[in-house]
Amino acid sequence: MAEDNERNEFKHRAEELKGKAKENIGKATGDTPDEVEGKAKQSKAKLRRIGDKVRNTLRR
Repeated sequence: MAEDNERNEFKHRAEELKGKAKENIGKATGDTPDEVEGKAKQSKAKLRRIGDKVRNTLRR
């Protein structure tokens, strides 16, 4: 189970980084939809990470 938690944590962090990259590319090119989509991806990944932490805490 700990291995799954680590895998999920890594996956969510990777999604966060992808979102940050997309946001920065959107800012650099003036592409507002890409910028907004990048921020949304980051938020989604953060919420999933928090949800996983809560779920793991409740399982203990």
